[in-house]
Amino acid sequence: MPSAPHTRKEHPLKVHPFADSLPMLDQDELLDLAASIKAEGLHHPIVLDPNGMLIDGRNRLAACRIAGVEPHFTTDDSDPLRLIVSRNVFRRHVSKGQQAMITAMACSVSGHSLRTLAKEHGLSRSRLSVANVVLQHAPDLAENVRVGTLGLDAAHATALERKAHSETIAAQHERLRRHAPDLADQVTEGRLSLDEARLRQVVRDTDITRAADGDTTPALTQLAERGDITWQQAAQSAEQHRGYRSAAILRAQQALQLIAENWTVVHDLTARPDTPYAQEILDGLTPEARSLAERLAQAA
Repeated sequence: MPSAPHTRKEHPLKVHPFADSLPMLDQDELLDLAASIKAEGLHHPIVLDPNGMLIDGRNRLAACRIAGVEPHFTTDDSDPLRLIVSRNVFRRHVSKGQQAMITAMACSVSGHSLRTLAKEHGLSRSRLSVANVVLQHAPDLAENVRVGTLGLDAAHATALERKAHSETIAAQHERLRRHAPDLADQVTEGRLSLDEARLRQVVRDTDITRAADGDTTPALTQLAERGDITWQQAAQSAEQHRGYRSAAILRAQQALQLIAENWTVVHDLTARPDTPYAQEILDGLTPEARSLAERLAQAA
């Protein structure tokens, strides 16, 4: 219970961690409060716990110092967390989103559990969770939510976009570490950006494929490392090669599929190799097609 107001020659130096974690008024608001206190006096004393720790009234105390007014103090031995939350969060002009953000911001500094506060003070756990996501992934927007210039839901949408982007970057870095750990190390050390490292990995992978396919032209990696071409040019050449290779594979597959679908014709030709029927077929072909037909007939 609170005691009767009293004055002190020295202001308390210690502030309750939860109270200390709550955002202060901005400079203009603090000056307005100081002017009001100077004109009308301090209506609500600064609240201390039984050990002399400040649990409510940091802004009023600061305004008293600005106004040159001696502050009044009172001692309250009730639950300090309940008092701090009730006086700083549950105000009529503060929206549910602001309440959630103020509480989440305070807990992030003080170390108090969001779940415990939600249970003890009837706060929405879902809204506290949303506010916590904003703090983690869009901390620059948290203050806007606290002061009411940005809605919690709008900030949460931005935070989720940033979270998804961060997760994508993390996944890309992990793939790079699995397939090109030396490049991943250079990214970690700041010598390469993730995009630059991924670009070089594409060039390397293309060189490996070209060599395995029997391509004897100089490796793009080698050309880029000795400065004959830029890495961007090497990557463009790699992408072109990959495109040409994919198209060639598709054409070969289509050609073989066509042969397979008409393989009975080849068998029929081999069954009557010296007949006028077979001769007329061969005579109507180009030299290349005739040579292929004869080889296929032999193979059959």
